[in-house]
Amino acid sequence: MPSNQNPLGALPARFRRERVLIVGCGDVGLRAARQLQALEGPGGVARPRLLALTSQAGRLPALRAAGVTPLLGNLDDAASLRRLAGVATRVLHLAPPPSEGAGGDGWWRDPRTVALARALRLRTRPVALVYGSTSGVYGDCQGEWVAETRTVAPGTPRAQRRVNAERAVRHLGRSGVRASILRIPGIYASDREGGTPVARLRKGTPVLAAEDDVYTNHIHADDLARACVAALWRARAQRVYHVSDASELKMGDYFDLAADLYGLPRPPRVARSSAQEQLPLSLLSFMGESRRLDNHRMLHELRLRLRYPTVAQGLRA
Repeated sequence: MPSNQNPLGALPARFRRERVLIVGCGDVGLRAARQLQALEGPGGVARPRLLALTSQAGRLPALRAAGVTPLLGNLDDAASLRRLAGVATRVLHLAPPPSEGAGGDGWWRDPRTVALARALRLRTRPVALVYGSTSGVYGDCQGEWVAETRTVAPGTPRAQRRVNAERAVRHLGRSGVRASILRIPGIYASDREGGTPVARLRKGTPVLAAEDDVYTNHIHADDLARACVAALWRARAQRVYHVSDASELKMGDYFDLAADLYGLPRPPRVARSSAQEQLPLSLLSFMGESRRLDNHRMLHELRLRLRYPTVAQGLRA
């Protein structure tokens, strides 16, 4: 796509010097920033001012070099977030919950999202907030197709913390902010750290035998960034969207595909009973959940045309 081409198509005429705050401006956040910088077009559309919250002073030069104004603050220090009051018209929240604990001072609370929401409510509230969650909130669906209306059933503490964060986002949405949630599966890209299966293929890490295998879902990091930007303007209030491509692959087939494309040996197949002895618990947890994400809402409501509709196309690129 040419750098001066609007990645979303025509935006409303009211788009005049928006201020977009990115919370959790890592790899995907920076990709979204590049998409936002391309929004300037011939119809008088003003490029949004980009801001990013960071807790690391060492990241300030890199963010400035990317055209983003950094704001020092820490989601674990509520007092440091007061500077966020009124600074943004739209917020992209990509920061994860704490890596430990039940998720805060209540059964539904994520302390980081709660602290952010309180800061954003202090002055003029943003028009919209988009939160990047995970498809892991559904738990194991035994390979069924999953719509956004399915009841969440997190099977791990990590997924439960995401559910808690989603509830905090919905609570903010009841205060006049158009809050929406993106449930995201596995993210890949050749220019993303750990973004391809090459390292695992070279190690010869086993995958499950066909009869035990599970369905997995994927999205290219660039398409995810484009979905984030589209959601900032097009997502409906209190709405959940699956940001997933059209691949319908089981995990072993995904690694076989990657191995063939990269000219590497296909990984060995093992029965689930044997996998428990050969693989770490972190990897086994992914092998214990099987689902296929319906992405109809993303395609039709966000009007997003995927650049990489399948993993095969993304890996070949």
